[in-house]
Amino acid sequence: MKHAAADARATLAPLLACLRALPGLAERTPGCFYRKGSAWLHFHEDPEGLFADAKLDGWRFERLPVSTAAQRAHLLARLRQSLAR
Repeated sequence: MKHAAADARATLAPLLACLRALPGLAERTPGCFYRKGSAWLHFHEDPEGLFADAKLDGWRFERLPVSTAAQRAHLLARLRQSLAR
């Protein structure tokens, strides 16, 4: 599964804007976010759709679908919960 290319990231633009506003995250390359110096969130695309890999527990990447608006809202809620810990 390849990292999300520019056209896929364009689809995620509203989500990426929300992520850029979250405290504690740094976007080192487009669509790749770090927390406390460690890779924390990035996006992939494949024929099944768009996916986010996030370290919601702080240790392991968990893959979540982000192809639909509802899936993106779910991801954002989970990310906010993780950052609040």
